[in-house]
Amino acid sequence: MRVARVDIKNFRGIQNATLLLPKHGVFIGDNNTGKTTVLEALDLTLGPDRLNRFPPIDEHDFFQGKYLPIPATEAVQDLPPNETQTEITPTIKDEIPAPKIEIEVAVVDLNNEQKARFWNYIEFWDSSADNFHAEKNLAGVDEQHIIEALRITFHGWYDIEEDDFQGKTYFTRSLLEEEKPTQFTKKDKQLCGFLYLRSVRTGSRALSLEHGSLLDIILRLKEVRPQMWEDTIRTLSPTNVAEKPDLGLSPVLESINTALKKYVPREWGIEPHLKISNLTREHLRKIITAFIATGTGSHAAPFYRQGTGTINMLVLALLSQIAEGKQNVIFAMEEPETAIPPYAQKRIVHEVRNLAAQAIFTSHSPYVLEEFSLDETVVLSRDHNGSLKQQAINLPDNVKLKRYRQEFRTRFCEGLLARRILIAEGSTESSTFPTAFRRLAELNPAKYSSLEALGICTLDAGSETNIPGMAKLYREVGKRTFAFCDKQDAKNKALIEEQVELLFMHNEKGIENLVINGTTEEALKRFADLLDWPQHLAQKYPVPKQSVVAAIKDYFLWAKGNWGISDFIAQCGEQEIPLWIREAA
Repeated sequence: MRVARVDIKNFRGIQNATLLLPKHGVFIGDNNTGKTTVLEALDLTLGPDRLNRFPPIDEHDFFQGKYLPIPATEAVQDLPPNETQTEITPTIKDEIPAPKIEIEVAVVDLNNEQKARFWNYIEFWDSSADNFHAEKNLAGVDEQHIIEALRITFHGWYDIEEDDFQGKTYFTRSLLEEEKPTQFTKKDKQLCGFLYLRSVRTGSRALSLEHGSLLDIILRLKEVRPQMWEDTIRTLSPTNVAEKPDLGLSPVLESINTALKKYVPREWGIEPHLKISNLTREHLRKIITAFIATGTGSHAAPFYRQGTGTINMLVLALLSQIAEGKQNVIFAMEEPETAIPPYAQKRIVHEVRNLAAQAIFTSHSPYVLEEFSLDETVVLSRDHNGSLKQQAINLPDNVKLKRYRQEFRTRFCEGLLARRILIAEGSTESSTFPTAFRRLAELNPAKYSSLEALGICTLDAGSETNIPGMAKLYREVGKRTFAFCDKQDAKNKALIEEQVELLFMHNEKGIENLVINGTTEEALKRFADLLDWPQHLAQKYPVPKQSVVAAIKDYFLWAKGNWGISDFIAQCGEQEIPLWIREAA
């Protein structure tokens, strides 16, 4: 079983979204794009334990926090200028209905048990068109493209009468065809095998016996029902904590008891004493936890007190047990790289892909992302209206797949994870521009900001001719693209401008000339004193400050691509940084 499509309306930061999911894939994009929201939407619809929480949703789960009906007068006021009141008034009665969270999930590749259980609500999915097959009569249809599918819908709303939030899941066909829709129950969801591993919340509960913990899921899958509660309660019940008089606590409790007798009859309550827990099975579920030995000795500590990386690998071991038990599980996993070294990140990805019928990750790690092919990488972007979209990565002609793979960590990954990208023509430019902006922000923060603060990542195109192709790659996946280069001929300038939002092009031939001609002699001489000159330049310029312009220019050319100009900019004052760069900042 796997999720083929998910449609989301009015959920958190997403007003609307329709996403097609690969068998195994990774969501990428800048922070607050909506990656986690998509996984939370899947959990609301397919997760067997999510709706146990009451209420299952709250005010902040609605798009822009809007969950109340909208009065007709406000609705008319909010209309665009070209919509007249006379055109809209007849369709509005007292108010516009309250917004509702709607999530529809299409699942395919059903196994025989699922087909048998859900047969009354089965539909057919056309995998060639990535949509449901419109015709009920399948005669003459290429059956290789038509497969059984199931649609499930989550509705979340505010109940005015109860003054609380409600959430339920239904078979989508029942919403369309039945007067009273049929709910998609917890038992139904358990058969789907959806598991959502949240990076920040799983560790503390993984090896507890709380309902919904990973250990509890494993016990239920293996049909193990530990009959331990009564025995445990009987064992703990006679034990009073700190009852020895020399500890000092029991005399205090006795004095409280004496005072209590003055005011209340015996049957109201006497003899306060301390017990280990509430002595209920629900409380024991929360406080019983696994201990793990640490180091080389025999001392054991609660598992959640281990290192974060150890906890995550422990969680992976538990997940593998769950997957082996279900055989048809869908894993959704947030940021498997958290506190995990690169080799272990890769191992997690491979293990989960092998165990799961479908694995969906979110990640900011190049070591995770490079384990997925182009068609398994889902680039998400969200506009200011809350419309979430996915884009495929299409390599331009000058970026071959081999180059993309070889340079993924160093050149392409950072851009795919950012929203705004500055493409520089070479390594010198890609180091100089961020350094200059950072230095200006340090010197005059009221006027300037660093590129990092502006949310802009800087990438080295490798050459000026590569700028258009790289810009096109990122622009097509929804990124805002900018470029920085020296003077170009009219043809290449036009090619670059076609792909970028803004081109920063100076009129010098080479960034070395831009910096040398735009700074002061004092700044050059100060930098010359700081340098450990390479031998060949030390011989050529025995006293560099006597011909400082020529000496520093030769040094910049020798150190090209090796942070030479960046080091110079980093020690400049504001007025010593070239005017062209200051104006660009």
